[in-house]
Amino acid sequence: MDHKLKVFCKVAETKSFSKASEIIHLTQPAVSLQIQALEERYETKLFDRSSNTVTLTPAGEVLYKYAKEILSLYVSAEKVIGEITDLVKGSITIGACSTIGDYLLPSIITGFRKTHPKIKIHLLVGNTNRVVEMLNSGNIDLGLVAGDVAGQRIVLKKLFSDELMLIVSPQHPWAKKKEVSLSELTKESFILREAGSGTRQVIEKFLAKHGIAPRDMKISLVLGSTEAIKDAVENGLGVSIVSRWAARKEIRYGTLNLLNFKEERLVRDFSLISNKNSVSSYVVDEFLGYLKSYTFDKLLP
Repeated sequence: MDHKLKVFCKVAETKSFSKASEIIHLTQPAVSLQIQALEERYETKLFDRSSNTVTLTPAGEVLYKYAKEILSLYVSAEKVIGEITDLVKGSITIGACSTIGDYLLPSIITGFRKTHPKIKIHLLVGNTNRVVEMLNSGNIDLGLVAGDVAGQRIVLKKLFSDELMLIVSPQHPWAKKKEVSLSELTKESFILREAGSGTRQVIEKFLAKHGIAPRDMKISLVLGSTEAIKDAVENGLGVSIVSRWAARKEIRYGTLNLLNFKEERLVRDFSLISNKNSVSSYVVDEFLGYLKSYTFDKLLP
């Protein structure tokens, strides 16, 4: 019964049988059968399918209210039983922006799995906007993002700080410098992340603070990943700004140089996002506890 209620709630929240089927990994006919079974049980229609969107009927509104409470109780029961038995198993789906997902979480997840071998973790990586979309659509249990995030249904909590720094190739005239001014930066070919990236959002905000608009920059390339940006900089196609976490391997092997800005440090927050009204499972709580106590600086060279 709880599975049928989960399917019902997902259709109600997405207002679409096809979207719900994608999120819960069932075929659309299977989703329709679950809803049909509920409608036969209560002998009434739960959805109005007459328009382009699927909407709840008055009976459906009532069931949705109680279904959310029932599912919340299931999660609470699972949490309490897990605490009593000390048996932690299950799965977590995490969405992360590329800097966190590509350069931090693999090491963190490896450490977590050593003490929690029965927990399966699914990691989905995208830019910050994509992670927010995945959270809103119910594809992930929690998200880790950089940059500004706003939404009525989202709770945002700072996890730790990250510094973004200028990267240049070892052959660049600036390679032996320790810092450069932003006025110098406007004269160089600059490589930028794609729209929707948390890194790009922070960079543009930082430049605007110092009176520099995108039109003042000599933007030579816009690329969709930090890896592509680092490769372009290594090959002398321009300079860029990335997280110090993202460049740690290249710094260790001497294929990139890191520089500071004369004006001030460029620091942003990495944040945890979750749905405001969701009840986290015992498994999610275990991972969050591990994450919040993690010493991130030990990952730096």
